[in-house]
Amino acid sequence: MVQAYNVVSPNDPVETQPTLGLIGMGAMGKMYANLLSKAGWKKIHVCDLPAKYQALKEEYANVPGVTVFQDGHGVARSSDFMMYSVEAEFIERVVAEYGPSTKINSIVAGQTSVKAPEREAFEKHLPADAQIVSCHSLHGPTVSPLGQPLVLIKHRGTDRSLHIVEDIFRSFGSRYVHLSYEEHDRVTANTQAVTHAAFLSMGSAWASEKTYPWEQGLYVGGIETVKVNLALRIYSNAWHVYAGLAILNPKAREQINQYAKSATELYKLMVVAGTGAPSGPEGTANGINGERTRTPDYDAEREKKLRERIYWARQVVFGDGDGGKRRKRRPILLSQELLDQFSLGQVPQKNGASSSNLRYRPNSHLSLLAMVDSWAQLGIHPFEDLSVAATPLFRLFLGVAEYLFLSQELLDSSIYSAIYETWHRSDDLEFVLAARGWSQCVDFGSFEVYRLRFTETREFFESRFAEAGVLGSKMIKAVMDSEMEREESEASDQSD
Repeated sequence: MVQAYNVVSPNDPVETQPTLGLIGMGAMGKMYANLLSKAGWKKIHVCDLPAKYQALKEEYANVPGVTVFQDGHGVARSSDFMMYSVEAEFIERVVAEYGPSTKINSIVAGQTSVKAPEREAFEKHLPADAQIVSCHSLHGPTVSPLGQPLVLIKHRGTDRSLHIVEDIFRSFGSRYVHLSYEEHDRVTANTQAVTHAAFLSMGSAWASEKTYPWEQGLYVGGIETVKVNLALRIYSNAWHVYAGLAILNPKAREQINQYAKSATELYKLMVVAGTGAPSGPEGTANGINGERTRTPDYDAEREKKLRERIYWARQVVFGDGDGGKRRKRRPILLSQELLDQFSLGQVPQKNGASSSNLRYRPNSHLSLLAMVDSWAQLGIHPFEDLSVAATPLFRLFLGVAEYLFLSQELLDSSIYSAIYETWHRSDDLEFVLAARGWSQCVDFGSFEVYRLRFTETREFFESRFAEAGVLGSKMIKAVMDSEMEREESEASDQSD
């Protein structure tokens, strides 16, 4: 028999409502405070660093239901449900300071992107009577939570405490995903580590070249729209959002290293395939200095190694696409025309060609090839994680990878361009160097090194964030609306 629980609601009389606490009022903390206030909760106690008390008090002076405290002791002592919204790097220090003040029998959560340090801090510093029902919204503060995954982790507590947390966040309209601490860190690594590495590497490569590639007419429209908008979106956010996941999550570190390795090895295969041996006199067995003569058969053999590796990765990640492993599903991205609406550069006009793909100048798409290759090398099945707890960024980048790999025309043109066209080879080299640099940065385990590397690139793109932010948000909304329709359609088909 399923036990029934009384629903906790912001429509309850104020004296019966739980007091909700937030320690840490960065971008995500403020998002939670504002959403809870908008929902009608009457007792929301918040704090940030003591030095920010006066500014925070002024900012929330006219926000209904929100009371600003000097520090976390007041929030912890008064809250029936309390959430630490601080960086994973500092969670242990903050919980050690305010944990002993936790109200008797209260529910405590953490809104950190890496849960291993949070779990250790909670178990070490919270009173034994405190119930731990943690959370993590898998989206940024500027993305609507409607339909987005909200991870809930009932680590130490009753079913009743879990239902209270669900009731508190119900107004967000998020999709609850119930995981353990360990499952959370595995899924977030699978859905964020490689995609973040790709975006960060693209940004660093462009900054090293001191150019905005979409302004040169080289990387515009279609797939490039996603690359550009999401790379700029990541660099417009706070560096620590990505540093915590990369440095503190062992699974993420492993995947970032593999991404750099995949990018390096694929680039080497491209260079070898594109260089070739010199051509000798027709009919001779040797070329210059005894080297093998370049022939069509020799070119095909060199190309074969690259093509086989890319096709192998496609098979592992996507299946054969013809009734094999790949589940029948509507693609994440419906068309390149949809994405063209959000391009920062001038999109080429249609030229009457039979395929719209021919409108765009082909390039190697090394960032996408390396992403799928690294998933295949690690045995990661991204569609499984997509159904559990995908972020909007993961959904979009998986979508463009799916679009590329499941279009034989696009994939073949990418391979051909990687081997036989040289205009983008220096850009690909910069990308490989950037990917290796980020991998080494994570291996150092230094938040300061990570911050310096991130900030250096961020400064180059800062003047473009406003434009990219508007277009990127519209793009995410358009694709997410399409995704919600697809998921509803698939759910309906399965129920029939």
